[in-house]
Amino acid sequence: MDIYKEDGHRPLPLPPNNWIMRQAWRDVLFLHWPVQPEQLRPFIPSELEIDTYDGSAWIGIVAFAMEGIYFRGLSFFSVVTPFSEMNVRTYVKHKGKPGVFFISLDVNDWASLNIAKRWYRLPYHSADISIRPKGSTIYYESIRKNQPVRFEGTCTAKQEEYFPVNGTLDHFLTEKYCFYTACDKINIFYGDIHHPPWPLQRADFQIQRNTLFSPLNLDFSDETPIVHFSKGVDSLMWNVKKLKKL
Repeated sequence: MDIYKEDGHRPLPLPPNNWIMRQAWRDVLFLHWPVQPEQLRPFIPSELEIDTYDGSAWIGIVAFAMEGIYFRGLSFFSVVTPFSEMNVRTYVKHKGKPGVFFISLDVNDWASLNIAKRWYRLPYHSADISIRPKGSTIYYESIRKNQPVRFEGTCTAKQEEYFPVNGTLDHFLTEKYCFYTACDKINIFYGDIHHPPWPLQRADFQIQRNTLFSPLNLDFSDETPIVHFSKGVDSLMWNVKKLKKL
């Protein structure tokens, strides 16, 4: 597969074993705010180092449409119908290996909530999510079920597309090839990811409502986020592995 052959941009070599699935991510919104590392420390396992850029940790909201999930050997058949996802995340390292740490993931897909949650040990929540393009603007909304957690806003991407340069903040916030999770509060798991470099666009974003950070007692209502938009990439996923006991 061409995705697999394009690996010169990765910070670490590709995993030696076979990937298990391909995912197609589309209309991807990245919002990020700087935060003091000690504000995130209670939510991150002590075995994981909080990754920083210029001394700041970063917390992000990433929303996207999942166009399809294709298992290895079934490259033309998606095992799910298209659905939407919105996650809250920060960035960590373990023994020098950088990655995403998922704090929460909202999803409106039954399979992700009931199967992938157990398989990948990710902290999924059931939500009503919509991603609706209208001309050059995309409307994003997520309402978590049975919790007062909601997000609503509109994104207008600018025309120029670029690839983030290694060492820049844009690169730090988007180019990650591993994720970590501690969903069950007992074990830490990680999973390797591979995809082409993100084709990014600058964007304007208007937030109408955001309580995704309320479980963390964080409030950025008076701060403007750093915004990136991407039309999307296809990604390869490896099986999740246990890191160590907490």
